[in-house]
Amino acid sequence: MSKRVAILLSGGGSNMVALAESMTGDHPARPCLVLANSERAGGLQKAAARGIPTAVVDHRPFRGDRPAFEAVLNDRLEAARPDIICLAGFMRVLTEGFVARWQGRMLNIHPSLLPKYRGLETHARALAAGDAEHGCTVHEVTPALDDGPILGQARVAIEPGDTAETLAARVLIMEHRLYPAVLRRFAAGDRRPVFLP
Repeated sequence: MSKRVAILLSGGGSNMVALAESMTGDHPARPCLVLANSERAGGLQKAAARGIPTAVVDHRPFRGDRPAFEAVLNDRLEAARPDIICLAGFMRVLTEGFVARWQGRMLNIHPSLLPKYRGLETHARALAAGDAEHGCTVHEVTPALDDGPILGQARVAIEPGDTAETLAARVLIMEHRLYPAVLRRFAAGDRRPVFLP
């Protein structure tokens, strides 16, 4: 029986599309829900066009009360009965209580070679540090930000003249390869990391 995957996003959903398009044929999982924290998230329309159920839990009415937001978020997820949750550009920091409820079943993709550059502005930080390479990481979500066991990494060379924007664009291409590869392996019960050159 296929594993059920819920994908959480806040924006255009390019990683969601890569994940959804990979979950066909002999893949051990299928998407069961795409959930956004804003009805303006472009990924919602892309999911609906693929026949994937969608939901919105707007964080703004809960300003200052993260547990109340997460209670509604959790209700929506419980109703969809996911086996795995993939964070794909979901721009909300989740509390320890929420993470604990789903720990071991929740993945995230982050645009750096963790443990380097947790948090935001990762491409600019890699350039400012004079790094020779950059990339992206898929990891299990734990209560610590951008922490947790690494399930995959993909690397790109930093080229002369790169800007944060050009570097981000090349890393995103690798994200669209890495996240589906990790999900396929993880959904099959294999937690060995995937490394792409």
